[in-house]
Amino acid sequence: MASKGATHSTDIRVYYEDTDSGGIVYYANYLKFAERGRTEFLRDLGHDHRAMAQDHGLGFVVRRCLVDYLKPARLDDLLRVETRLTRVHGAKFEMAQYVLRNDTILCELAVTLGVVDASGRPSRLPPHVRQALVGVCGVQEEGKG
Repeated sequence: MASKGATHSTDIRVYYEDTDSGGIVYYANYLKFAERGRTEFLRDLGHDHRAMAQDHGLGFVVRRCLVDYLKPARLDDLLRVETRLTRVHGAKFEMAQYVLRNDTILCELAVTLGVVDASGRPSRLPPHVRQALVGVCGVQEEGKG
């Protein structure tokens, strides 16, 4: 679990299905790796997708994603996805993510997640979920958003 101000890490192995014919990871698969990292981050905080849907009728959607591809990953590489919460707003939160091989950054992502109800409308995070994100991750809450 991420400690206060810490970065959460998830290990990902590159499989054949993740690569092109040359054994290089297809660019869109970095988005899937990042999704797995965010999912494990939230799960370790005790607020996984299933619990949010069942307990609160809420889900998370990607509102914005900026990606910088720096170096290629290859078949059978063991990658580490690092995820760090950077901001919490009323109905969204922002994360910085990095995909690394050893200590080399291969891909950087800045992701904004929106919180939505079952109809897809924006919704505020429940107070205890907001508190977990703010408290454990050591970020400041920002204005309503």
